[in-house]
Amino acid sequence: MSFADKLLLWFHIGFAIFAIGPLTVVTSYVPRYIRARDLNVLRFLKRAARLFGLPTLGVFLFGILLGRASLAEVYLTVSMTLFIVAAVLLVIIDRDLSKAVRALENDNPDDDAKVQTGRIAALGGVTALIWLVILVLMVFNNPGS
Repeated sequence: MSFADKLLLWFHIGFAIFAIGPLTVVTSYVPRYIRARDLNVLRFLKRAARLFGLPTLGVFLFGILLGRASLAEVYLTVSMTLFIVAAVLLVIIDRDLSKAVRALENDNPDDDAKVQTGRIAALGGVTALIWLVILVLMVFNNPGS
């Protein structure tokens, strides 16, 4: 493995740890604070989700650059597809979080954002499971391991 490949691997792992991990934690906390109707924390979590969401794309980018010679491998194709699915789910979570914040800002006691709470909780859990499946694919199916 060349120095450039080792550097790409370090960036790939670093972005995964410092972007995907916190993003998963942020999405898991959102339903709790929707139920608590804490708008200040929800606004913070929305900013944090966007802040950690953008560097998450670095994981994908560095992964493609790192696996450029073997992108046809099944484990890489499945991992990249799952990553794209997770990214779409995160966009939906962001949309629902925005709707929940707007609903809670209205001071309408009838609209407590229960629909968004359930959807965010479910999609956040599915996204976390997708990250774990990708991790398993990377660790156990990597020919270099």
